[in-house]
Amino acid sequence: MQPGSEADGQIRCTVAIEHLGAAGAPKRRLLRDAWVTLGRDEFRALALQVVDAGRPGCPQNFPLRPGEVRVFTRFVKEGKSSLRLGPAGPHHVQVLFSNCPPDRLRRFVQTLRIKCEAAQEGTKPVSARRRLLSSLPRSFDTVSPVQARDLQQARARPALADVAATPVKGEETRRGGAPRKRPRIESADGEQVTERQQAKKSWPMCSRASLSQEQLMVLSAVLSGKNVFFTGSAGTGKSYLLKRIVASLPPDSTCATASTGVAACQISGTTLHAFAGIGSGKAPLPQCIELAQRSGVRQQWLNCRYLIIDEISMVEGEFFDKLEAVARSVRKCEDPFGGIQLIICGDFLQLPPVSKASEQPKFCFQAKSWRRCIHLNMELTEVRRQTDKEFISLLNMVRLGRCTEEVTRQLTLTATHRVERDGILATRLCTHKDDVELTNARQLHELPGEQKSFKSVDSDPLQVKMIDAQCPVGSVIELKQGAQVMLAKNLDVSRGLVNGARGVVIGFESEGKGLPKVRFMCGVTIAIGLERWVLKGPAGTHLTRQQLPLKLAWAISIHKSQGMSLDCAEISLARVFEYGQAYVALSRARSFAGLRVLDFDPKVVRANPYVLQFYRQLRRDKFLTQVMLLLVPHPRHHETL
Repeated sequence: MQPGSEADGQIRCTVAIEHLGAAGAPKRRLLRDAWVTLGRDEFRALALQVVDAGRPGCPQNFPLRPGEVRVFTRFVKEGKSSLRLGPAGPHHVQVLFSNCPPDRLRRFVQTLRIKCEAAQEGTKPVSARRRLLSSLPRSFDTVSPVQARDLQQARARPALADVAATPVKGEETRRGGAPRKRPRIESADGEQVTERQQAKKSWPMCSRASLSQEQLMVLSAVLSGKNVFFTGSAGTGKSYLLKRIVASLPPDSTCATASTGVAACQISGTTLHAFAGIGSGKAPLPQCIELAQRSGVRQQWLNCRYLIIDEISMVEGEFFDKLEAVARSVRKCEDPFGGIQLIICGDFLQLPPVSKASEQPKFCFQAKSWRRCIHLNMELTEVRRQTDKEFISLLNMVRLGRCTEEVTRQLTLTATHRVERDGILATRLCTHKDDVELTNARQLHELPGEQKSFKSVDSDPLQVKMIDAQCPVGSVIELKQGAQVMLAKNLDVSRGLVNGARGVVIGFESEGKGLPKVRFMCGVTIAIGLERWVLKGPAGTHLTRQQLPLKLAWAISIHKSQGMSLDCAEISLARVFEYGQAYVALSRARSFAGLRVLDFDPKVVRANPYVLQFYRQLRRDKFLTQVMLLLVPHPRHHETL
């Protein structure tokens, strides 16, 4: 198999090779652009081949002997991993991978783990003497793909799970060689678990099979190097696809951004304004370029090869034009956006850019540079949040600003829905932030009992305002027994513990930190512990917050609800003031039965006429888009890093 072909046994990334000896500094060789392939040598023994992409004629092979391989996977999500090769002791080799698309790295490490376990079980190692005396010609063949039976056999080998073991402090041996502590496994998500737990833990292959055909087409277009805008109604899996795209690109040159802090946090990115470094963008273009030339900001622009922008509907068209001009100037390249590949996501039929009451908002698709920058406009049509076809049809009518008599009748009837269950009340979606804060504070105050306060642990207390702007949970969370809450992070999707899941606090633990115990509408009762958010700070720095993944849920603003799926929602539309605002609120409900609309007025169902025209044109061009996708070349980011 030639370098560049798709295979789970091959990656392209930055590689550092370290030869560690008993004394002296380790010998280190750095390959900034290398192919790493898992294969078999002339003896059919498992081996790892590293090829410098600049010098493909000089491969370096490392035998993977049974029992002598350790895989470190704590930072796989960041595109980093490492192998330790050789027997336990001072002499060994370390191969460190970085800047690898996380999805590809995860599949590669899983393939390596399964192949190593199989080799440990059924293959005799080739001795050094046999290798020296052999007259076999040098050869190397890429390993065969992992099959379903390989996965089943791997799960049946709990004794061999320590191939992913990571030494931790306190693991050194006592006299007689007995380990002082049970070895720990460093899993792909960074969680430390024992060998016995790891044997039970399923580590998925990250197959693309979980994506729909539409989503696969978008991903293929992105990997082929196209500048892509993809859209779709609420619940079509835009956020999920965007996360998969981020995981398919090299981390060091991918900048994930969004128009709002909360949306940026969901894709582990930063706000578009923070990345651009030009403030509000209202200043004249020469001044914006000067701001972007500051050392830290300029380096971000130069390092960026893939720019992801989520919630594009809230980005102003003139700001987009200014960004495009700044990119060309700073990068000294006259290609659109200075040669940066754009991956843009959002629904223009949802919330528009913030503008003054007297001004008509200018959308990004109305920007002068939009047509020049975007190669493909693609739409996802398969709704995944709701399963009721009649409810999906109703929401589509509202999205397009059509409020027929039947739509009015159905939404008016929801005022009688009883959506409360097991002490969990409906969350009211409000148009104004002040209403939300007042409602939650008043309801919490009226509850009897002791109020408990949970303070966050932030990496930089001086950056609390910036963390507050991006993190979905506050620096202080006040709770009482009976408080209505919702999850602000996916904890266990299989059990229904997802972002937006509704629950009620039924008490607090008597030991330790007195963590809240929450009963959720999905039927799960659980004590909620601290979770960690990693946020992007200024000039590429990282900020972290540890806090309970909970927020008060008597009320939430429509703006903050974007991307959420609510089990039970109560909506007051009397003060709707934006195009698309009623649709965003209604589409948060997971089901029609879990929706209650108060004081419904058909006049609040509106869609911007310019946006409707844009989508009509997009659908007319759909056939042309499909033809272009048939002509896309091999994925670009596998050709050059």
